[in-house]
Amino acid sequence: NNVPNDNIDRIIKKASSNDAADYEVIYYEGYGPSGIAVMVEATTDNRNRTGSEVRHYFDKFGGNLGTIGCVSFMFTDKGMIVVDNEDGDIDEDAIMETALDAGAEDVAAEEGFFEITTAPADLDAVKCALEAAGYKINSAEQDKIPSTYSTLDSDDDVVKMNRLLDALEENEDVTNVWHNWEN
Repeated sequence: NNVPNDNIDRIIKKASSNDAADYEVIYYEGYGPSGIAVMVEATTDNRNRTGSEVRHYFDKFGGNLGTIGCVSFMFTDKGMIVVDNEDGDIDEDAIMETALDAGAEDVAAEEGFFEITTAPADLDAVKCALEAAGYKINSAEQDKIPSTYSTLDSDDDVVKMNRLLDALEENEDVTNVWHNWEN
């Protein structure tokens, strides 16, 4: 949801290219302005380049890169499925029954869509059950959900946090960014 299409296309091209580069997935953890927890997932063929770029973004925009495990304990891996309900014609009880019977943990009705939470291992089974029942899936992916959210009171910190997130998402090696900022 938070990854620009250009980054997705670049990652697909990078993964499907025939060059001999050896790509690895690396997680970076740190704090943004006013202690906002930030996790970054990157796929790179050069650990040093990516690490220095991510560290530079944190330093430049009022944060600091931390050590492994410094913020990951604040996040829980979950499967997230978004079902389109723009017309408002889906019966909440019916979708809830289908999702829960397939192994979902929670179903939340939002404006124009339903958000269904699963354990990561149950994501595909719940998605398939919803599709078989005729529901239109907007997205189904693993996500990291923060256990608590933080707010930013200073306008300067809001600007810095937005710039940090933008810089991370524009980096060609970064595949996902998660944070606990409630904006």
